[in-house]
Amino acid sequence: MLARFLPLAALALTACGSAPPPAPPPPEVDVVTLVSQPVTNVVELPARVQAVRTAEVRARTDGIVERRLYAEGTDVRQGTPLFQIDPAQNQAAYNNALAQLRRAEAGAANAAQVVQRYRPLVGQQAISNQEYDAAVAQSAQGAADVGSARAQAERARLDLSYTRVVAPISGRVGRAQVTEGALVSASQATLMTTIEQLDPIYVNFSQSNTELLGIRRDVMAGRISAPNFNSTPVRLVLDDGSVYPIVGHLDFLDLSVDEATGTVSLRAEFPNPQQLLIPGQFVRARIEVGRLAAGLKVPQRAVQLGAQGATVMVVGANNIANPRPVKLGDIQGEEWVIREGLRPGDRVIVNGLQKVRPGSPVRIAAPKRRAAR
Repeated sequence: MLARFLPLAALALTACGSAPPPAPPPPEVDVVTLVSQPVTNVVELPARVQAVRTAEVRARTDGIVERRLYAEGTDVRQGTPLFQIDPAQNQAAYNNALAQLRRAEAGAANAAQVVQRYRPLVGQQAISNQEYDAAVAQSAQGAADVGSARAQAERARLDLSYTRVVAPISGRVGRAQVTEGALVSASQATLMTTIEQLDPIYVNFSQSNTELLGIRRDVMAGRISAPNFNSTPVRLVLDDGSVYPIVGHLDFLDLSVDEATGTVSLRAEFPNPQQLLIPGQFVRARIEVGRLAAGLKVPQRAVQLGAQGATVMVVGANNIANPRPVKLGDIQGEEWVIREGLRPGDRVIVNGLQKVRPGSPVRIAAPKRRAAR
């Protein structure tokens, strides 16, 4: 009897072991239901800092550099002496020009006196008209010689003044490009140093012409309320991720498209009292191009970033969760601005994403109530 029951017991145990386990309950998730709201329309672009004014200080006369009169890398005011060029040769040329001027003035004075003496004699027919006309011409030539000599003397005076090289603008002066004892030339316009004005300062960037056209269409359609161009605020994100504390504004928009890149050049101006911004510095410009009348934002934790772009998990009909690709705007506070991919009323998962499988049902948790104080 026992031998007959053993196979039946083994068969019953095998049947019990093959039964599938019960399906786990759908994972619980927290969702936010999207509601359209006014959102600042921010465009972020890479940019470079540029000095408002840059002056290359070049030699305007020939000579040997005697001294450097400034400290490199310091701020100087317009007219501050920077270099002293040996003035001996220019001083001699100026003295010679003054002597030529005095000689011409003496000749002109003598010729004028001859005319005065000849004038009454012509009426008395003591001299001929030809002699008088020659005296008048000689006096006029003397006056012309004086004008030419005066111009030469002024030119020599300017050449002498150029031996003391001064700052043409106010700003930060750079490293000296010549040393004491170096020969500089006016004909070759020898570069001596450079001055850059850093307050205020420019920031240059480029925007795709396609995106600019889209912004203009949105403004014309009323989807974006944009301020006046020169009132458009711009903020800067520095290399270390910090935000520049002073807000700038757009001041230039190029009227042509770069044929090579298809972009349009723009420029913003920023106060730079502490000179935190320096020419050539890489920054990111955040241009606040008006406000979107019906914008959408989702918490940052709801967005998954991958090689294919950004996605969010949206709970659809029958509480089935599916991923949806989105186009992101900028980060405002703890939320991403959504440019494309979502609509008002969509339910986006913000907590419990690690348990969710695409195409599987989820259970939406009840909204949490804040504790009473």
